[in-house]
Order: sequence, then structure tokens, then C-alpha cells
Amino acid sequence: MGVSPVSTSLVSLADIRAAATRIAGVARRTPLIDVGGIDQPTFAVKCENMQPAGAFKIRGAYNMLAQLSPGALAAGVITYSSGNHGQAMALAARLLGVTAVVVMPETAPQVKVKGAQRLGAEVLFAGTTVLDRKARAESEAAARGLTMVPPFDHPWIIAGQGTCGLEIVDQSPSVTTVYVPIGGGGLISGVAVAVKTLRPTARIVGVEPAGAPKMTASRAAGHPVTLAETSSIADGLLSIRPGELTFAHVQALVDDVLTVDDVEIATAVKWLFDNANVVAEPSGAASVAAVLRDRPPGESVVAIISGGNVTSEDYARYITNPAIQQ
Repeated sequence: MGVSPVSTSLVSLADIRAAATRIAGVARRTPLIDVGGIDQPTFAVKCENMQPAGAFKIRGAYNMLAQLSPGALAAGVITYSSGNHGQAMALAARLLGVTAVVVMPETAPQVKVKGAQRLGAEVLFAGTTVLDRKARAESEAAARGLTMVPPFDHPWIIAGQGTCGLEIVDQSPSVTTVYVPIGGGGLISGVAVAVKTLRPTARIVGVEPAGAPKMTASRAAGHPVTLAETSSIADGLLSIRPGELTFAHVQALVDDVLTVDDVEIATAVKWLFDNANVVAEPSGAASVAAVLRDRPPGESVVAIISGGNVTSEDYARYITNPAIQQ
């Protein structure tokens, strides 16, 4: 079934504020805490790893499902996801009493697969790239009459994710720089709208894995491009192509996009464990990796920890020897 058409018009602050009202009581207002100090400058982390289902994705997923027509909901919903969006959509669907199907990559971490299943979703698998699982999801949607809930490239998803930016400005009114992990670009798109509208002088910095620089490549080309392949421990940031709408937001509002390698990401996971008692998955720690390496002096910095869904085995490896990646 169809939903609202996607254009390249940017979402507005009003869209984000409406989303904040819509998701209140479902998505949490996550803490923003100061970290560092003693022998290093402090900065703040926005703990989206503490959301229901363990990642920021509940903001966009619930905002979209809450706006679907009764008929679209009754048909059941489907999405394609590396894991966190699938879990969030499964949770939103469960709260609204509708059936959910999630198409994940064959390489999806079991913690994310089992999380979606535990929330009541049917999980299917397709290939290793976002294009593989998108094609399977579109085929299933057509065959079964399901309603598609895209993971990032839709204004309702972006507006929901932007509520994180509203909270950052409220919790840190003097913020000057916000670091945001980039997968498909939904989070940074929404956060950039909220922060730039309310704090026009603040900088928005995107962070993606060196092994999955889809937004870096797209910005260099001036249009969305598809990478031949991606590889990183940050499984939630492995999109091979940004969305058309998310790319438009990044081009209009984001000041810089940086890349970090897997050792830097794993080191950030360990740093958060050692210095902040915060559990972050590699995708969620990418922003902190960039801050630890490149933080501008004298800035009021917020790094978004986008998620905390990581297996205990992998987490143990990261916090004991981040230089060893498998």
C-alpha cells in the first residue's frame, strides 16, 4: 500500500514539533550527560542508546506509523533495515496493534534479529546491502498488500528523528557543534533542521565509517551515489547510498562530514565504557570517535550516541582490545 509521497522539500521545525507531540510517552527524552574531564576537555553525549528498542529509531518509526490511515495500518507494515529501524518499527507496530514484517541483511547481528522477533515482527532476510533488502521488502509489500515504512528517506521519518535535535537544544542551549552518525541520513537530516533553525550558528558534523563513506562520496559528486561495497564494524551505518531526501537535507544544512576507521570506532566504544559507564554499539560510538580525534577547542560539543544494540561477545572484544577487529 502507498503512503505519503516523498519530495525533496526539507522538513520544517513545525513538522518536528508536531512529531514531538505525537511520540510523547513512547519515545523517551533521553539524558544528555557530560563526559571527559579531569585531564581532558568535557563534552556531552546524547544517550539515544537508552531509547525503547535501544536506538533513536523509535522516534521516526512511531511518528510515521501514528500518521498512517486505519486501512494502511490494518494491512500490516513492512520495512527493510540493518536492524535498529526494524526493531523500532516492530515496537511501534506492537503498540498500535498491527502486524509487522522486517527484511534484514543476512549478516544482521543476532541481537537485532532476535530483538525484532521478540517484539512480534516476522523477520525475513535478503542479501547484504540496503538495495537487496529494499527489493525484497517491495516485493513482499506488493504480494501481501503491506504498507511500506522506509528506514530513513521519508519526511515523517526525518521529522521524528529531528525530535532528538529539539531535545539537544533544550538540554544544552549553548551548544555550538553536534556530531551525528550517518547511515542513511535520517537522523542527521532531522537533527540539522531542528538545531540549525533554533541555533543558526551551531555546526552540524556528520560521521560515517571509512569503510562506508556514502555521504562523503555523494557530497563530492554533488548527487547521491551508490558505493560498490561497504565494510565496517558499525553495522548500522553500512548503507551503500544515501536517500534523495536525506542527501538534500545534508547538502543544505550539514557543515562537514568526517570518516572514522574501525579501530577509532572500537576505541570510542571502550572509551565510553571506561569514562562514562555508557554502553554503545559501534554505530552509536562513531560520533564520539570523531570528537576524540577532531574536537575543535573551546566548543560546546554534543555527540549523539545513536544506539546500544551490540552482542555481549562483540562488546567484550571492543572493550578489551579495540585494536583487534574481526
